[in-house]
Amino acid sequence: MNKTFFLILATSLWSLAAMAQQPNWESLSKQAAKTEIYSPVPKVITAGATPQDAPSDAIILFNGNNLDAWYGDDSTKTAAWDITGAIMTVNKQAGGIITKQKFMDYQLHLEWRVPINITGEDQSRGNSGVFLAYLGIANKYFESGYELQILDNYNNKTYVNGQCGSIYKQSIPLVNICKKPGEWQTYDIIWKAPRFNADNSLKTPAYVTVLQNGVLVQDHTVLTGQTFWIGNPTYKMHGESPIRLQSHSDPSEPISYKNIWIRPL
Repeated sequence: MNKTFFLILATSLWSLAAMAQQPNWESLSKQAAKTEIYSPVPKVITAGATPQDAPSDAIILFNGNNLDAWYGDDSTKTAAWDITGAIMTVNKQAGGIITKQKFMDYQLHLEWRVPINITGEDQSRGNSGVFLAYLGIANKYFESGYELQILDNYNNKTYVNGQCGSIYKQSIPLVNICKKPGEWQTYDIIWKAPRFNADNSLKTPAYVTVLQNGVLVQDHTVLTGQTFWIGNPTYKMHGESPIRLQSHSDPSEPISYKNIWIRPL
């Protein structure tokens, strides 16, 4: 036998072996189909022109024109913050504002700005806050609910569980990503409200994820209760709640807001 015969024989055997090792795609496809799901089909929505713009299924809480989506603090007064050039600014004499609509779980976007002429230090420097679920005024010193802090910490030291991006008095932000006063900043928030049993005991705690200026500062943080200025956090049974923007009593120049929208989850 010559070398050519052996080469042909070897090539034929290799081809047969390769054919034997080819997967049975029809059989594999049937197996794969057992774990494929085709419903429910996710709802189609349209994205905003930029990541900051509201998607098509969002509820607009502030569009730059009016405060129709908001009450004053006690749910009876008209919201009385100042609006100029599609921007609303805290009116400290008028108090905070709360949404007319109540929410459980949601995605919230808002943009805020510390004034360029800010003065003061520590907690008295551009202090405001987002109450992710607002439960009312407990007394003159206590606001009930769960607060995500707003503060100028670009070059301002304070207690770290009370600085910008903190869950007030509970969770320190992962980083300080504050911009200079006068520059717009963003919060993108995913809020999961607490759940309670029939006897009013806590079933599951609240969770929050926060991105400040596109950077993660709270990573699926577990809240241990409401955020109090004095005292330890505790839970009290509640259901859907409004969102509140705080008017803080410090003497520094007030915070401004724009482009606020929410997606109930």
